[in-house]
Amino acid sequence: MIFSPLDPANTTGQIGGGLGQELELLNSWWRAANYLAVGMIYLQGNPLLREPLQPKHIKNRLLGHWGSSPGQSFIWAHANRVIRHHDLDMIYLSGPGHGAPGVLAPTYLDGSYSETYPDISEDAEGMGHFCKQFSFPGHIGSH
Repeated sequence: MIFSPLDPANTTGQIGGGLGQELELLNSWWRAANYLAVGMIYLQGNPLLREPLQPKHIKNRLLGHWGSSPGQSFIWAHANRVIRHHDLDMIYLSGPGHGAPGVLAPTYLDGSYSETYPDISEDAEGMGHFCKQFSFPGHIGSH
């Protein structure tokens, strides 16, 4: 698991520091998901920006809607909080469209993407492959 705002073993959904700390961690997780969504849309290399951004790092053809991604990852983060807090059996179902980064980024952050696709590891190299393969020929479609 790369990053989870809540300990999976904690079924109450509460963190020692109370709701303020919990929301701060959720906000950090949400920002990380948004960063990944932007990376999926725009980047084909250098996802951690370890070197200055160059044209070779940017995809030639950009597909995917940034506008829906933050909202979808926001719902994902808070739905997970509610699921854990109330021990609910539910899923988040998102409709079709170019908003795939908004639901794929959270699955990468929580580790479930790498469980399903073990060739996409939970490290810098895996993150690079994860970003590059979105809307790239022979990989993940943008719809």
